[in-house]
Amino acid sequence: MTPEYEINKLAKEEAWRMFRIIGELVEGFDKLSGIEPAVTIYGSARLKPDDELYAKTEEIARRLGELGFSIISGGGPGVMEAANKGALEAGVASIGLNIDLPEEQICNPYTTKAITFKHFFARKVMLVKYATAFVIMPGGMGTLDELSEVLTLMQTGKIKPFPVVLFDSKYWNGFLDWLRNETLARGFVSEDDFDLLRVCDTPDEVVDTVQQWYIKHQIVGRRAVSQTGLG
Repeated sequence: MTPEYEINKLAKEEAWRMFRIIGELVEGFDKLSGIEPAVTIYGSARLKPDDELYAKTEEIARRLGELGFSIISGGGPGVMEAANKGALEAGVASIGLNIDLPEEQICNPYTTKAITFKHFFARKVMLVKYATAFVIMPGGMGTLDELSEVLTLMQTGKIKPFPVVLFDSKYWNGFLDWLRNETLARGFVSEDDFDLLRVCDTPDEVVDTVQQWYIKHQIVGRRAVSQTGLG
């Protein structure tokens, strides 16, 4: 029996599908306007609440929130839930950008603003659009996809080169070694591309990396300025 894929179900209504896509983008722009400065946190949906990484994600989000940054996540469980929980504890905007999946991903209960998207690409636009720093926690295929997209957008000048923080060097070192030993060695990337990345092993390092970058570039938002004494 041939699998029934969503793309096939929509084949007879392509024109109407375009309006639904536009609607998702408009809703995202309307609901998220004014949440800056914000940090998007990516990572595995399969992370359990009793995992040490869950607690560290929650701490990172809470401390960034205490500096005045809104927190954006994919809205689901795991790392996304921990990020939104930390934001809620800090009393800042806790954004969950959920995705409608066949197995039904329910938006976690720690968001103050939530949008559920039908299309991954519309959701990914919103995950990037309002963020001015990105924290990449350990994750699977989706996390790697999101990391690659963020780096590509910066590499090609489509968005500003904001901090991209990889958390847990032990998890990411193999990936970085492969990039250097294979892609860099073949000339598929340049040494400058690695300047886009920061590797951190503690919540302190993550918070300091994001905060110092903002101090250096003097683009901290009004709320962050007032709470950090930077201006």
